[in-house]
Amino acid sequence: MTVRIVTDSAADLPAQLAQELGITVVPVYLRFGDKVYRDRVDISEDEFYRKLVESPVHPTTSQPTPADFANVYNKLSRETDEIVSIHLSSKVSGTYNSALQGRELAATGCYIEVVDSVSVSMGLGLITMVAARLAEAEADLQKVMEEVKQAIPRIRLLGVFDTLKYLLLGGRISKAKALLGSVLSVKPLITMRDGELFPAGLARTRSKGVERLLDLVRNALNIQEVAIVHSTTPDEASSLRERIGSIFTKERVHLARLGPALGVHGGPGTLILALREKISSIGQEAGEGEPLKKRFSLPSLHVPKLSFSRC
Repeated sequence: MTVRIVTDSAADLPAQLAQELGITVVPVYLRFGDKVYRDRVDISEDEFYRKLVESPVHPTTSQPTPADFANVYNKLSRETDEIVSIHLSSKVSGTYNSALQGRELAATGCYIEVVDSVSVSMGLGLITMVAARLAEAEADLQKVMEEVKQAIPRIRLLGVFDTLKYLLLGGRISKAKALLGSVLSVKPLITMRDGELFPAGLARTRSKGVERLLDLVRNALNIQEVAIVHSTTPDEASSLRERIGSIFTKERVHLARLGPALGVHGGPGTLILALREKISSIGQEAGEGEPLKKRFSLPSLHVPKLSFSRC
């Protein structure tokens, strides 16, 4: 029977792409005051960003419950006896642990593998897509797991925020740092390291921030796939895709929308680039042994690692 693939909505997979690849997406929760929404089920991205800007209450997010996962696993067990469930980094979210608990609750004889992607947004999405394509090609669970484990360390991610405001509202930086960023009109950059989000420096202007994203593609080795994720700037994302098309096959550059999981901290104007590399021709992992600080040679921003304690 075909292996079924599950992820959570923090993967930011476009709905049509998830449907085409047969990926089941479990929504994270979003809370504005007393009102709770399921990501992209009860609230759209447009409505989320409108409320983020207009609401006097800053929202929080929380992971799907173990019961949510158990219900999904039980439903899929009618179609398969093998499930691979791939989720948001356990270092920034409780989603992975919730999925593990859901596996224990599920009243099914299915063999369920729960995977920590150590990534976010379309970094997670690209890993999930690898699994889904293999499942679609009738690969067995062992093969799917082998390829997923190999894909995880090959994900590179870099994002540019338009403002420090939402990091301040979420309690991720101090008022002094937010004020300094506002005065200097700088654009903070973030990256992933060992499953956690870390500052990757500052860009003096928006255009220089976008150039840093392009540099990630220019300096990458053996690119297999790229994803551009925007919160509120579709034209900018499309333009970046066109520019990447001169470096890498445009048809393998996906456009996606940033959802609440990272959007509550990034806000409008956030732009993220994720890519998946392949083992180099000399058999070494692309970038292996090369510290991230060398891969992203940006001025230091002394901000603590970013976390999503409620998601």
